[in-house]
Amino acid sequence: MANLCAPEGIGELQYQMVKELYPYCRSITGDGVRATLRAIGKKIDLQIHEVPTGTKVLDWQIPKEWNIRDAYIKDPEGRKIVDFNKSNLHVLNYSAPVNTKVSLEELKQHLYSIPEKPDLIPYRTSYYKEAWGFCLTHNQLESLKPGIYEVFIDATLKDGALTYGECFIPGASDTEVLLSAHVCHPSLANDNLSGIALLSYLARYLGEHALRYSYRILFAPGTIGSITWLARNAEKVPRIRHGLIVSCVGDGGGPTYKRSRQGNAEIDQAVEYVLGRQFSSPVVQDFSPYGYDERNYCSPGYNLAVGLLERSKYGEFPEYHTSADNLEFVRPEYLEQSYRAVVEIVNIIESNRRYRNLMPHGEPQLGKRGLYDQTGGANEKKDRQMAVLWVLNQSDGSMSLLDIARKSGLPFQYISDAASQIQAAGLAEEVADVRL
Repeated sequence: MANLCAPEGIGELQYQMVKELYPYCRSITGDGVRATLRAIGKKIDLQIHEVPTGTKVLDWQIPKEWNIRDAYIKDPEGRKIVDFNKSNLHVLNYSAPVNTKVSLEELKQHLYSIPEKPDLIPYRTSYYKEAWGFCLTHNQLESLKPGIYEVFIDATLKDGALTYGECFIPGASDTEVLLSAHVCHPSLANDNLSGIALLSYLARYLGEHALRYSYRILFAPGTIGSITWLARNAEKVPRIRHGLIVSCVGDGGGPTYKRSRQGNAEIDQAVEYVLGRQFSSPVVQDFSPYGYDERNYCSPGYNLAVGLLERSKYGEFPEYHTSADNLEFVRPEYLEQSYRAVVEIVNIIESNRRYRNLMPHGEPQLGKRGLYDQTGGANEKKDRQMAVLWVLNQSDGSMSLLDIARKSGLPFQYISDAASQIQAAGLAEEVADVRL
């Protein structure tokens, strides 16, 4: 396949998509998710699935569908002091409808704030326990005076469906790469409109190229979405060889990578290699059973090679799950850096192969085969010649090109190019991958 690269202006394109989707009030079900998937579907070929309320999915059940139209709190003077239309974070996500008047003491039992971040609105949910509530800044909470407050949430919780989107890009092999982003968060730009935008444009780009693997890109609500996909696609699960959850990739932190449960899968090696070459101080962490949808794909009954790629780690950056995760927090240049990293990861898993040296007894005469007459600058020429030597020396049928790149410290592309040249010269043969 052609060597993939980042298209011109890809950071700004992703940012504009984040900006477009930012106002939508998303949740694990409902019209906000549908609107988001329709927007994605304008860019890529997206199949949208609806799974009815009450459907059993593994140990779970699809919940009632939630939709909201309006919500507010009015103070004793009748002034609207909390307004859903100004920020959809103001409402406890999945709130039951309410239209009543309450005392300040009772109201406070339904209010959520962050005392240590008094100027920020928190993001809070109540997916599987029926409740109602509002989120506001702690400064605003502290300023409330005794009296009777009017609370109004125009929402519905009724039988409907869970909605998720799936883009399938066929390759030369039925073996698949799974890429996934959660679509359940409301107006949070980094978590996870950044992941949605990156994978949308990546899917569009991959669809323009000849691919070794087939790619399945999922846009689904967190936790219940991946569980639903796994429950409905048991026959497809064994085809998944590599996987990556993409989230929080629009800020300037990290990057951070959480390994798959397998710990040293090819995707783990590829991500660590790319981040180590493209960033000054990446953080790589072992798998833990807490986080995003990787924990379902990596559950012991599946144990898929699915890792989690982020910039700043979820839960550890100050803006996380607050109103500060806004359009000023994510930047086009960071989105572009993240996109470039994911494209290079794809390049590696697409090109990673094993070879067997056909002349392993001593070093073959390379000059007469033109393998010491490569073009380029002095440093590049030296590194490319070293790549030839490394590939010849390490290609015993067990070492992959990525193994050799990591061991040699040379760019993967140099190693891959060297392998192609050596094979063309009749010095090596590709070892068949039995899983393809």
